[in-house]
Amino acid sequence: MRASTPSGLAVRWRRLRTLMRREARATLRDPFTVTMLIAVPLGALLAFGYTLAVNVKDLALGVHDASGTAASRRLVAELAANGTFAPRRFATRDRVERALVAGRISAAVIIPPDFDRELREQAAGGRPAEIQVLYDGGETVVAGNAEGFLQGIAAATGTALVRDQRIAPGGGERTNGGGAPPRAGPATNGVKVVTRVLFNPTLDGTPFMVSGTFGFVLTFLTTLITAVSIVNEKLTGTFEQLQVTPATSGEIVLGKILPLGAVFTLDVVLMVTLGGVLLGVWPAGSLVFFIVVACFYVLISLALGLIFSATSATAAEAVQKTVLFSIPLNFLGGFIFPVRNMPFVFRQLSQVLPATHFIEISRAIYLRAAGPLALAPRLALLGLFGVILMAMAFRTVARRA
Repeated sequence: MRASTPSGLAVRWRRLRTLMRREARATLRDPFTVTMLIAVPLGALLAFGYTLAVNVKDLALGVHDASGTAASRRLVAELAANGTFAPRRFATRDRVERALVAGRISAAVIIPPDFDRELREQAAGGRPAEIQVLYDGGETVVAGNAEGFLQGIAAATGTALVRDQRIAPGGGERTNGGGAPPRAGPATNGVKVVTRVLFNPTLDGTPFMVSGTFGFVLTFLTTLITAVSIVNEKLTGTFEQLQVTPATSGEIVLGKILPLGAVFTLDVVLMVTLGGVLLGVWPAGSLVFFIVVACFYVLISLALGLIFSATSATAAEAVQKTVLFSIPLNFLGGFIFPVRNMPFVFRQLSQVLPATHFIEISRAIYLRAAGPLALAPRLALLGLFGVILMAMAFRTVARRA
């Protein structure tokens, strides 16, 4: 028995080696699997590395400079100097607030008309000059980071401005009439930032996540169910039976996605109801408007699932494509991490995902009570994606017929 043991171990090792070689060859022969094995880890690494970063970079910042003095212009220039903010000037405060509602900016700075006079008084020992900062509390991560950066920049710049005010034009220090230098007092504290949180004063993260969940669920689930169900029909032969009937490819596509669209529309209504009853999060805007937009987005996701299914040989391949698509959705679509907080390249990549625009629309309706006019650019882009994906679905089905 002892003599046979090494032989038995050798035989088992040869079998194992053969099986391993066979599996490796089968894996390497499948280009899609090889691509997923390489691209998914690298993509996840880059996505986590960039989208989980808490640094604010090139954040759209609205500026209403009612002072229009050298001091206020210097403050705005300092805000843009290190690349943290990208200031956009607005002529009136009303336009700034409309831009916040529309989502074109995440924060705003309001410089009062008497800013320069307040600086002079502060240099003489008076109370600190003030500016007001408005920011969208719906995006809690961006709001917290933006406020911290603004506080730091305003403090540093304000201290420098006050110091300059205390230096007389001839190079000496200003005096308080009697020749004595001014008191330091609060002048070393810089400019005081008075913050006002819009749309989510408590900075509760629940509304942000609830409104974004619609985009994730309606993208991932609808795409997955459509892709798998139609691939299964192809494997059983029922889909080919449809293709030999007099029905056109357009009729087949609509016959598939419209019933599923009705089911997912009911899901949207249930999600809205449960979110409101259990979590206390209701849309601040029009509920009807939100459901209409969600229904249209369901059709977009179903068309995408139809494209995945028509180009997949098995249900497993359809699932892999859906999961692969969901990775950029999670990290680049703004579901978890705000798009505004991402580097420029990733912000641009996010714009090619329909989910990015729907999540923005969902949060704008839920948190900012935005209406169709404020969301017109996003709605137009979403409509363009719908036309393109539906046309691709029709063409894909017709080609497979």
